[in-house]
Amino acid sequence: MTRFRSIHAHGMLRVAAATPVATVGDPAANAAAAIALAQQADGRAVDLVVYPELNLTSYAIDDLHMQAAMQRATLAAIEQVRAASEALRPVLLVGAALVREGRLFNCALAIARGRVLGVVPKIFLPNYREYYEKRWFASGAGLTGLTIELNGESVPFGPDLLFAATDLPHFVFHAEICEDYWSPTPPSTTGALAGALVCCNLSASNVVIGKSRERMMLSASQSARAVCAYVYSAAGPGESTTDLAWDGQGSVHELGELLAQSTRFMHDPELVVADVDCERLIQERLRTGTFGDAAIFAGRPETRFRRIAFDHQPDFADTGLSRAIRRFPFVPNDPAKRDEDCYEAFNIQVEGLAKRFVAAGAQRLVIGISGGLDSTHALLVAAKAVDRIGRDRADILGITMPGFATGTESKGNAWALMRALGITAEEIDIKPAARQMLGDLGHPFAGGEPVYDITFENVQAGLRTDYLFRLANQRAGMVVGTGDLSELALGWCTYGVGDQMSHYGVNAGVPKTLIQFLIRWCIDTGQYDAETNRVLDAILAQEISPELVPADETGAMQSTEAKIGPYPLNDFFAHYVIRHGLAPSKIAFLAWHAWQDAAAGAWPQGYPEAKRVAYDLPTIRHWLERFLVRFFQTSQFKRSALPNGPKVSAGGALSPRGDWRAPSDGTAAAWLAELEANCPKA
Repeated sequence: MTRFRSIHAHGMLRVAAATPVATVGDPAANAAAAIALAQQADGRAVDLVVYPELNLTSYAIDDLHMQAAMQRATLAAIEQVRAASEALRPVLLVGAALVREGRLFNCALAIARGRVLGVVPKIFLPNYREYYEKRWFASGAGLTGLTIELNGESVPFGPDLLFAATDLPHFVFHAEICEDYWSPTPPSTTGALAGALVCCNLSASNVVIGKSRERMMLSASQSARAVCAYVYSAAGPGESTTDLAWDGQGSVHELGELLAQSTRFMHDPELVVADVDCERLIQERLRTGTFGDAAIFAGRPETRFRRIAFDHQPDFADTGLSRAIRRFPFVPNDPAKRDEDCYEAFNIQVEGLAKRFVAAGAQRLVIGISGGLDSTHALLVAAKAVDRIGRDRADILGITMPGFATGTESKGNAWALMRALGITAEEIDIKPAARQMLGDLGHPFAGGEPVYDITFENVQAGLRTDYLFRLANQRAGMVVGTGDLSELALGWCTYGVGDQMSHYGVNAGVPKTLIQFLIRWCIDTGQYDAETNRVLDAILAQEISPELVPADETGAMQSTEAKIGPYPLNDFFAHYVIRHGLAPSKIAFLAWHAWQDAAAGAWPQGYPEAKRVAYDLPTIRHWLERFLVRFFQTSQFKRSALPNGPKVSAGGALSPRGDWRAPSDGTAAAWLAELEANCPKA
């Protein structure tokens, strides 16, 4: 457990893209610049540093590459870096031009703890527009199983090299050089299929207008397609500007997502650092069958690559986390991305419901309206669906069904919302029917005793669903389910004749935290009128409650989150379980970094200040333990019998016909044991 706070214990690596200040054609000065950044990286506990292409030799020196003095100076510079690396933690990927068998190669050299691990030659040599690399360099294509003599030592040489730490199984990386990933068939694709989790690009890449966007596109797409982390470093200040200019762009991507990027056109050296999640990459490869198929179709590259082993000697210390973790993984922090996601989510729901309504041949949609978040959002979706197919909103039948604990505020909001949207609205008081059923059951409440057990709650919940289905029978309608993804993950729904069942579960793919933002998005983008927006604001401000148990002696209403935990935490847990399959201790580690300090990190724009809270590790662990029991042990049978509903988020869904298949009689024992073994209680 002493390792809990170490990124290495959770399958992560700290990588860096280095932008040294170059000195044209001076390998000794360039080696000193590289060493200075390596020492800085060591101080920041970086595992792998990627330098620009030919950073030791210099890139834009043209025919000087062919001078023997330059070649000898380059060998001396490599020795400088090798010697300095003996006392440093990071593996260094540096660039240099090297002579082998009468040919000059543009190379990446992996250096670790005083040892040159291997040399990877560039395969694709640009020879168009401003590039003339074939004038000086030979391609490394096909040069497999070879070595190169380097300062008196025989070193593995070829594009068939992967570098793998013996003492950190997830530390496996591949190197390619600049044009290699601009080609239609980047070598890193084969490297990833052979097992590399981190793909690196040493690039010179002079800058022209728009080129930085193209680099970012290629890095993002390659990290997504090859299911890897991608570290990119382009040459910056100090390279020759005889005919070209350089901006020093560095970036780290993972699965298409940008983790960190440099400040371009800087005149100082820079180190862009990010922690990449190799365990997440492994889990993604396991889930994506086409990744394994591609390896087969490529002739199983792992059988052709040489794995160069090295001892990384991790100390598993707490070095913090150099990676932004979103508190709300289903909700982007960036306002533009959030609005785009909300637009797509809302329209997925609208299109799904509209299609089912037409296909069912129903005359109306039947929805139970409580004045809470879920039924509110389902009604907003229904209103837009009937608008879109040219039906009257009066074809939506909204029923509010007050029970023993229904608050006047929520009931008032339910009526106000139905009136504002112009639907057909009715009310059925379920208390008489509930009393009759409780009396038939011999429940103490029927005799006047204040017994508010699960039977008391579910009699009300079941009656509401029963009324909705019978109303749908009576009026040729279909029942629209209102329960959301968070409730399904927690089993916080009444099975069968309850809110688990409907004719179409329009919210089943949307977590509670996203529903709140979807309602805000409807307000902000003017989807409805001013009166509707006023009611929506009031609903968003309410405490989340099932309103099945009367208020206590202090007047406090039944609180859902007091019973099952904060929805922001539960949605965080659900995302990493459903989408990524991470171990509980890893989820706790990520949640702790995301939530331990309310003042740190970004909050989604518009999230109420009063709700910007922090959670310490004991609190996170407490609710995670309960989530694991609910998710893996007690509620799968409810998900196995889900009605239809649209998948909305890439974060996953829980339909047995879609993302999630699991036994209804499973146990949470393995997950609880992993949490107990690897996550401290304080």
